[in-house]
Amino acid sequence: MRRYGQYCSIARALDVVGDRWTLLVVRELLLRGPCRFTDVKNGLPGIASNLLSTRLKDLEDSGLISREHAPPPIATTIYQLTDNGRALEPVLKAVGLWGLQYMTHERSDDAVQAHWLAYAPTWFAADADPDGPAAVIQLVAAGAEAVIEIGGGQIASRVGRAPHPDLTLTGPPRAVLGLLTGMIDLNGARKLGLTLHGRRGVLARLRPAANPA
Repeated sequence: MRRYGQYCSIARALDVVGDRWTLLVVRELLLRGPCRFTDVKNGLPGIASNLLSTRLKDLEDSGLISREHAPPPIATTIYQLTDNGRALEPVLKAVGLWGLQYMTHERSDDAVQAHWLAYAPTWFAADADPDGPAAVIQLVAAGAEAVIEIGGGQIASRVGRAPHPDLTLTGPPRAVLGLLTGMIDLNGARKLGLTLHGRRGVLARLRPAANPA
């Protein structure tokens, strides 16, 4: 493993997680929980199998992930974060929040997956009316589907569809995520192709954690 050779905590941290793809491997295990190799790879479009194997081995050697062999009928290796690996969650949240400022443009070759759509509200928003009634928002963007569930001051999300959502947001990822994270307002999202079906007032329940723009 390459090292910076500096007596500095930032440099030491980057010795462990600074290589390309490494933090995204951690992201996948944070969002999905214990995963098979193929699950991790499917969540990282563009990574080569041999490079992923190297990254997983490096993270294991650094004590950030562990592996166990699941018995039949699964009969495969399962990767999961250790306590030290899970301690990177606030780091990834801070990086993700800072990175919202670079989400104002979509690139035609960018991949979008449902679990990436799902985690944004839970990481980057809060319930603006903790005493309000429960509400459900369905998200549909670039073929990815996710559900936001709001209630009791908490925001939860999951991949999939809700049977009877209070509000459905459909449109390009930039419009959907931009609106949810406060990067753009409703009028701006509509100009980008967002459509709404249901109770628009439910949007007021989501308070962006911050607006880095």
